[in-house]
Amino acid sequence: MEYNYNLALIGFGNVNRTLAEIIQRDGNVLAQELGFTLRVTAITDLRFGSVVNPDGVDLDRALALGAGETFAVLDGGQETCNNQEIITSDAADIIVEATFTNPEDGQPALSHVRWGLESGKSVCTTNKGPAAFAARELSDLAAKNGVRFECEGAVMSGTPVLRLATGPMKGVGVRGFSGILNGTSNHVFTRMESGLSQGDAITEAQELGYAEADPTADIGGSDVRLKVTLLANELWGTELTTKDVPTQGITSITHEKIEEASAQGAHWKLIGQAQRDAAGNITASVGPQMLPSDHPLAGISGATNAVMFDTKYLGPVTISGPGAGREETAYALLSDIVAIDGFYRSQ
Repeated sequence: MEYNYNLALIGFGNVNRTLAEIIQRDGNVLAQELGFTLRVTAITDLRFGSVVNPDGVDLDRALALGAGETFAVLDGGQETCNNQEIITSDAADIIVEATFTNPEDGQPALSHVRWGLESGKSVCTTNKGPAAFAARELSDLAAKNGVRFECEGAVMSGTPVLRLATGPMKGVGVRGFSGILNGTSNHVFTRMESGLSQGDAITEAQELGYAEADPTADIGGSDVRLKVTLLANELWGTELTTKDVPTQGITSITHEKIEEASAQGAHWKLIGQAQRDAAGNITASVGPQMLPSDHPLAGISGATNAVMFDTKYLGPVTISGPGAGREETAYALLSDIVAIDGFYRSQ
């Protein structure tokens, strides 16, 4: 049986644009490898407006739009953007949500995900907000409607830490984790060790596509706080909230502190961590830590992320990989679509 999935891209920034590029460039190869085809039939974006075309959006033209242009020049396009209307319509089978992460309440992405699931569509997102604020609700809503909610890229971009922790490592007795969960802050620390100022390192991270135009969430630690909350709840089925995670960013780490650490062979890292005691109580935090050179996370540099799990049966288990980047994060969405395809085939 041949499977074809029509996609609605909610947000057309770096990540969804790159996913569109991958589909346009490698769609035939992916179809042969994965056993299904992908077609973008709708896109919404605050800047470009919206476009719906059941025969497939002209991705060449959509990707070529310049400053001041809108989707109105495309067949089925208009200057205005109505996310709810498109998400709840029959424009697509799978909603691909990649809008800005709001660390305060997860909106509007949380509503985007709810609308999709309620209307009987599977949803995948790289946005940390929905899962951090309402993971159990969204999973229950997906199950009720016979669809899937996937968010692999919300923790470590394209590195499959969620599927590892809740799949192959299930039953291994995870007692806690600590990790470098933000590529921007880790890139900043690495470049500060090379002599750059914190400001210049942040600017460089933005130019490389690791940091948003407003890097506050990365530098202030709220991005990691969302990820710690999400990962802890997925691991242990709890209802930890962001308010339960004391958080400190990296702005207090000066060049002098970087140099002092280097003189000791140590490295500053922004660490997100959580532990569960024998009674099931969870403690979590986010903050900069100076790690000795022999620590498993000390040598993680640049935009790479890593998580070290403390397990009952295997001892420490560390996974590392890309934690930022346009193509890496777009791949996470593709991996979510693969998981959704597997779910549909199993029904």
